[in-house]
Amino acid sequence: MKIFSGTQNPKLAKAIAAYLGTEVGAADVVNFPDGETFVKIKDVVRGEDVFVVQSVSGKPNEMLMELLIMIDALRRASADRITAVLPIYGYARQDRKDQPRVPITSKLVANLLVAAGANRILTMDLHAEQIVGYFDIPVDHLHAAPIIYRYLANKHFEKPVVVSPDTGSVKKAYTYSRMFGCGLAITAKQRMSAEKVEAYSLVGDVEGCDVIMVDDLTSTCGTLCAAAELCAAHGAKSIHAAVTHGLLNEKGIERLMSSSITELIVTDTIPQDRWQNHEKITVLSVAELFGEAIRRIHKNESINSLFIT
Repeated sequence: MKIFSGTQNPKLAKAIAAYLGTEVGAADVVNFPDGETFVKIKDVVRGEDVFVVQSVSGKPNEMLMELLIMIDALRRASADRITAVLPIYGYARQDRKDQPRVPITSKLVANLLVAAGANRILTMDLHAEQIVGYFDIPVDHLHAAPIIYRYLANKHFEKPVVVSPDTGSVKKAYTYSRMFGCGLAITAKQRMSAEKVEAYSLVGDVEGCDVIMVDDLTSTCGTLCAAAELCAAHGAKSIHAAVTHGLLNEKGIERLMSSSITELIVTDTIPQDRWQNHEKITVLSVAELFGEAIRRIHKNESINSLFIT
């Protein structure tokens, strides 16, 4: 087994390798003066089971191209099997044709990964479950729910309720409500623009409850903060938001600080060094979960038990 890393999240790759009792493989990833990416795999990979860790985020175009080039280099170096490990799958929000003359970019990314030479995909909390069906190769879809649940369960909320901040997260919220054995509420929203969201109705009772809002990703915190204000207006005792992929920017942090959200929980699928010590942000690691999944894939074992809290 060999673990390689792109430049987007080397810290997570090292933590995964440490869990597996190995080190990240040696590879040169540099840019030519004109911006083109050059990759050289320095370790021998002939006949090896290779895993390439790369989150397609931050600079998604650059990171995706880097991943594709690494996969191509490994394929040409005669690796036996190449698994693309994408802690966050870039372009996942563009998963359907809901307007005239728009692309389905998540399908395009799937095609590119397969064309480059990936034999298998390992990812976490896709924006839409149907993206798994865009591939004709095996896809292992992990969920951060067990890690987030264990953290929140230790808070021993007296009266928890799980809230979906929009209708697209209802299924995820329902899963969490079953874990906690508590009620479920849903906020309906109207998106005014890419950054502005207006939450306008709440289905369910949150009065006097410790609200647990769950979603797959956030960047500007618009949806979360709008839903939080609605819950606060209906008498919520406290509001904890849990998001797998924290694509946080300055606008999102500004909104978070002025919102009714008590705590925002994110994972390290995206580097969170900038917000690691923020007073309202808690960062949980998914390294062990990915590490165990990789170990089981390598040994051709089932990963079903990884979904159990």
